[in-house]
This record gives sequence, C-alpha cells and structure tokens, in this order.
Amino acid sequence: MLLQLTDSHLMDDPEALMLGVNTDASLRAVLDLARRKEARPDLMLLTGDLSQDGSPAAYRRLRAHLADASHPVRCLPGNHDAPRVLRQELGDWAQPVHDLPGWRVILLDSTVPGQDLGHMGEAQFALLDQALRDADNRHVLVALHHNLVRVDGNWHDPMMVDNASAVFARLSSHPRTRIALWGHIHQEFDCRHHHLRMLGTPSTCFQFMLRNGRHAIDPRAPGYRWIKLYADGSIATGVRRLDAGTWAALRGQAAPEARAA
Repeated sequence: MLLQLTDSHLMDDPEALMLGVNTDASLRAVLDLARRKEARPDLMLLTGDLSQDGSPAAYRRLRAHLADASHPVRCLPGNHDAPRVLRQELGDWAQPVHDLPGWRVILLDSTVPGQDLGHMGEAQFALLDQALRDADNRHVLVALHHNLVRVDGNWHDPMMVDNASAVFARLSSHPRTRIALWGHIHQEFDCRHHHLRMLGTPSTCFQFMLRNGRHAIDPRAPGYRWIKLYADGSIATGVRRLDAGTWAALRGQAAPEARAA
C-alpha cells in the first residue's frame, strides 16, 4: 500500500491561515484519518508544496507531524517550496528512487525557480533515464508535482509541465511505466494515456475547481490517495477525505446537518 499526501502548504507560523484554513491543523487531521484507515502502508509520498513559504520551520514541523511513522517517507518539491531548504531539513526523505516489491518509485523535480509552471530539465531527464534503465523487471510509478495533462481539456493550463510531450516520449519507451502521479491541482484526477494511468490528488488543505475557465475554491474536504500496487502491474486506488463535520470544524463552521437543525 502506497499513500500520497500533497500540497500541505505549511508556513513559518503554525497558527497562520491560508484561504481560511489552518494548514497545520488540516494536515494533522488528514494524517489521523490515514492512520485509522491504512494501518501498514509501505510508503508515503509527499508530492510538493509541502511548505507555502519555504521556511525551515515548516519542514521541521512536517517531520514532527510524521515522527511516529513506521513506514518510509519520500518527498519532492513543488512551486511554493524551497528545494534546497527542503533537502536540508528533510534529508533522506528527498531520495529520488525507492523500490518496493515488484515496483520502482521515481520522484522527479518539476519546479522552475521563481515560476509556478513546471518544466522537466536535462538533469531530471538524466535521472529518469538512469532509473528506468536500472528498474529491470520492476513496474514503475513516476511522481512529480506538476500535472502532465490539462485537468479540463477545454482550458489552457499555464501552470502544468510545459514540456510534457518530452516526458511522455521518455515514458512511452518503457512499457513497464504504469503510473504518473502528481499534486499541484488540489483535486482528484484519474485518466489514461496509452499504457499510463495518470492520477492527481486532493490537497491536505483547501481544494480547487474550474469555474468559467477560472480557478475557484472547491468546498470539498481535504484528503489523500491510497494505491495498491500488484505484481502484475495492475493497481487499485482511491481517495479518502475528511468527513463533513471534521472539515467544518477545521474551518470554524457548523456542519451542514447542524446548520439545518
């Protein structure tokens, strides 16, 4: 069992609010849910925007939130992270390759300094090529922060990976690459591109949706993704979210049933 948590947007001040949400509190609630539902994960992936401000304090609190984890944790940076600070504070969590029975997980850095869009640079392509060559007969999951395809085919996304076609060309040459997994979009996403299953996941804090071609806040609750990886390369996956009452309490609101009463 693999778990993906993403876009926690922790800040230097643990009491700070972002779009009305205390991101530390919402992350703790999502982690509590994962602990109740997924007793023995083999790996937890944190797919970027771990911090909103790139502060050392944010990464230290993230590590503290997971201090009792008995499973490996791996992470990669997002456009709001400070990659150097992330690697300094999270150390071995930033290793780009992790092997599970029958599978290889490859973590790529799609960030561009000072930009919100994603781009795969030559160093990351070199890392990907080498990791794919060394994967032997393992199936492969590739994780990154930025999305490789548009969430809505009718909407141009200026913040996705801008050279996604080059990434797909690399992955198509390795038929055992089964999954491309990302964060960034703050919403659930699941589609196929030839032999590749492409998955996006809700944030652990606030969610986005598209409304009339613009980003808007989605009131749905935070959550995480679970993925079961099978020896034949198939997977089972789903998203779990906080219940309405917990999410309402985190935002200082009454739950819908309470308001109706």
